[in-house]
Amino acid sequence: MTTKPPADCGSLDEIRAGMDEVDRQIVAMIAKRVEYVREAAKFKTSIENVAAPERVEAVLKTRRAWAEAAGLDGEAIERLYRDLVAYSISEEHKRWHEMNAGR
Repeated sequence: MTTKPPADCGSLDEIRAGMDEVDRQIVAMIAKRVEYVREAAKFKTSIENVAAPERVEAVLKTRRAWAEAAGLDGEAIERLYRDLVAYSISEEHKRWHEMNAGR
């Protein structure tokens, strides 16, 4: 579906269609991100290395800065990323256990 740019929308339905399309793309990108996260498990030598707290903090700081540079509320975006990173870590834990079962 091709949606109009926000400024060209002539109705609330067109605005909502555009938002739905953007959300569909966001979900697809999150799925792609999670694929990378799951594959990262193969490079971790122990389950303790999965969480990587220093990396988490660096990611949050960077995403906050990107959000602010885009004119968004950095704190709000950081909260979103905290949830996304927590989910990602849980997925990487699962993958790590799958790959290391029986060792």
